[in-house]
Amino acid sequence: MSFIRNLFDYIDSLSARELVLKAVYLMGVVSAAGIIVSAVLMHKILSDIPSVDKLDEYTPSLTTYVYDVNNQVIAEFSVEKRAILPLSKIPVDMQNAVIAMEDQNFFRHWGISPRGIARALLRDVLHRRSAQGGSTLTQQLSKLIFLKPEKTLGRKVKEMVLALQIERNFSKQEILALYLNQIYFGNGVYGVQSASKLYFGKDVSEMTLGECAMLTGLIPSPERFSPFNSLERAKQRRHLVLQRMREENYITAKEAEAAEAETIPTEKSTLFASHAPYFVEYVRQILEPKYGTAQLWKGGMKIYTTLDLTMQVPAEDVMERSLAKYDQDAAKSKAASQEKDGEKDKDKDSGVEASSAALQGAFLILDTRTGAIKAMIGGRNYRDSKFNRVTQAARQAGSTFKPMVWMSALMNGYTPATMVDDSPMAYYYDGKDWRLLEGATDQYAIDLAIQPFVGNKDFKIWVPNDFDGKSMGRITLRHALELSRNLASIYLVTRVGPSLVADVAHRAGIKRSLDAVPSIGLGTSLVSPIEMASSFSTFANGGIHATPFGVLKVTDNQGRVLEESVPEEIESFSPQLSYVLVNMMKGVVQRGTGSYASKLKRPIAGKTGTSQDSKDMWFIGMTPDLTAAAWMGYDDYGSIPLKDWTGGGTVVPWWTEIMEAVLKDQPVRDFPVPEGIVFVTVDQETGKLALPTCKKKILEAFIKGTEPKEFCDAGH
Repeated sequence: MSFIRNLFDYIDSLSARELVLKAVYLMGVVSAAGIIVSAVLMHKILSDIPSVDKLDEYTPSLTTYVYDVNNQVIAEFSVEKRAILPLSKIPVDMQNAVIAMEDQNFFRHWGISPRGIARALLRDVLHRRSAQGGSTLTQQLSKLIFLKPEKTLGRKVKEMVLALQIERNFSKQEILALYLNQIYFGNGVYGVQSASKLYFGKDVSEMTLGECAMLTGLIPSPERFSPFNSLERAKQRRHLVLQRMREENYITAKEAEAAEAETIPTEKSTLFASHAPYFVEYVRQILEPKYGTAQLWKGGMKIYTTLDLTMQVPAEDVMERSLAKYDQDAAKSKAASQEKDGEKDKDKDSGVEASSAALQGAFLILDTRTGAIKAMIGGRNYRDSKFNRVTQAARQAGSTFKPMVWMSALMNGYTPATMVDDSPMAYYYDGKDWRLLEGATDQYAIDLAIQPFVGNKDFKIWVPNDFDGKSMGRITLRHALELSRNLASIYLVTRVGPSLVADVAHRAGIKRSLDAVPSIGLGTSLVSPIEMASSFSTFANGGIHATPFGVLKVTDNQGRVLEESVPEEIESFSPQLSYVLVNMMKGVVQRGTGSYASKLKRPIAGKTGTSQDSKDMWFIGMTPDLTAAAWMGYDDYGSIPLKDWTGGGTVVPWWTEIMEAVLKDQPVRDFPVPEGIVFVTVDQETGKLALPTCKKKILEAFIKGTEPKEFCDAGH
């Protein structure tokens, strides 16, 4: 109290002039302190403000598009779905709608709106919230590009300073274009171009007034006002935008009324529905290591592929429908079996474990001449399993491997008319190799030969057989292939050597290591569908192997070409040997295990296949232009509980249905006949030249000089 009394006494002792001088001095000190404090605060706020000079070089995260061979979008790689357009490509209605709603004075202010800021600050004070609202388009742009999405006074100051700098360095048109390409429209899309494709399935330049108004209405809260979430709120927002545009004289009342009547979408455009997910992932795995994650996912590249959606889409539909039906039939069969005799988890016909999993499938179409991938289905549901059964699976090929054996035989002087043995045989393992038991040529002799070794763990015996448990004796090479005879295949492997068969398979297109053992002719080695399809296309392409590929061209976001593909070709077999083999494989479709495919009524060569215990079923078919491989089986290697053991009645029907759609507009062409091929009529049973009296005749292809010279017996 004494201090206060002394202070008042001191003031009373001062003259009026002294009192004024003291007051002025004190105010100066306080003002100086205030200026210093304000300067320190502003320095702290603005010390890390980014330079707008970088806006010239600013490249936002762009979407990379993947196209099919007809320039249809297959899929997108993006962190943020976005495309950049110049202002001239964006409809004037879209520009006006945004200005009317977000910043009516855009073309009149110099970056900030003092009135708007004051109004927003007053609202914030009254509601005791942090600074918000009152932003011009330029302020919003500075926030979107440079600043963190926080609501603080410091960020607001930075926003205004940046806005002033942007206005000083860029034109209004440049600022508006940046804003329209940057703004978020919900569902992961940024900018008006990507938003137009998502909501309306069209290019932004094609948008109507109503669509421009609807998009603009989304800006404050894209998820809340999205028509996918609330159609009513989307309509209300569109109405508000049109009303503001009318007030600003951008549109007439009649135009607003017409726009109000437009339909609002309630689901995403099909442009954003990805097809061929396994193929897209296959492409990603090839390109991402080359260009890096950032470039692929943010760089706005354009990837032009070999895929043809007109082939891919029907293939996806048919395969799924067919395998779903097999699942239903298998479930009914299992239930009936359990009800009948109490058998559980067993396939009564095969005696092996049946799978409880969903049946899987794979399908691939290659351009026979170039190796270009036209369709690829790696499984039934990519979301459930990303494992690509076309490229990553290692399955037994079964009898689809037999053309490798038959080519080996042709290279060793065999012809389609050569007689081969489809007779019982047995092999034993001597510790190094599998050797044929000499003299064991019938079941009785085999049983007698192996009897002393039954139960001996050190003595291994292999007795191959056919799916029907029978043998046909001496038959032609063609007939053995058409009927997919196992014993004949093993007979040939024994004569030409398993090492040659493995070499032929590698030259044709198989990349994996193969076991050079007698059973190689039964397709016991593990291969993938893409390897098998590639091998078959080598035969169909006159012996020229074309490496499968999926990418035609890649460009950057400026259209500069980064890479272009050229087919990789190598001559693996002579055109004559290849034609003779393919001509025999045509018989598989005409008369053999793949006869269901003959309903296509065009020249098709192919081969069915079933692996041990019916765990894999195949059909690979070829035209001169396309090679298509189909596989089905269980991922857990369970047996397919069906009675058809050749694959002809299981895989071939849905392969045929797919190819019916694929080939409907393709010209009907036969495989071209190379020079050095002659056609001779032979007896189907003996392979000898046919007489008019022969009952079963066929026009057979031979390499000139290898045709038979002996006639069959009269009346045969």
